[in-house]
Amino acid sequence: MSISLKGQFLIAMPSMGDKRFLESLIYIIDHNEEGAMGLVVNNPMQGMQFLDILREMKLGEEDKLINLSPKIQEREILAGGPVEKGRGFVLHSKDYSQKNNSLSINDEISMSATSDVLKAIAFGTPPKKNLFALGYCGWSPMQLEGELKNNGWLITPHTSELLFEIPYNERYDFALSQIGATRASLSFTAGNA
Repeated sequence: MSISLKGQFLIAMPSMGDKRFLESLIYIIDHNEEGAMGLVVNNPMQGMQFLDILREMKLGEEDKLINLSPKIQEREILAGGPVEKGRGFVLHSKDYSQKNNSLSINDEISMSATSDVLKAIAFGTPPKKNLFALGYCGWSPMQLEGELKNNGWLITPHTSELLFEIPYNERYDFALSQIGATRASLSFTAGNA
């Protein structure tokens, strides 16, 4: 492996054989000689909201939960990937940190995977920017490199705007625009130069 993609985005190509990643935008959490990990950041889960997670994890008394603002209760949960679909991950700005529990991705973004960050979002002082996903995407050593070589993904650099501000249903097209592409310009057949 020569270059780490940590902190960058993968844009699924139409030719990708795995339908689970159709029009997916994945933020790479880590990428090294042991493999890679990322979160799909443009696929909200249907029928699940943040309040459901708080209840399931018993992260508050029911009277406190029902008094949360609708903005918190109805917050969307992202389907982060097909691996460990019941495990939660929060990507967030650096203004929130848990010693030994927050993984720094770059100068702007960290990831936390403990219930403390969920409590902070619901009841305390949350990170200014954050998103919550269940599950993740994982690649074994050199697997992602192989998928890149076979034109399964495009790469676009990190922008906080794409990660936290662009509506989920617009992220795929916005990511393409960051590299001067559109859906119409993508080829459905893979090839190598």
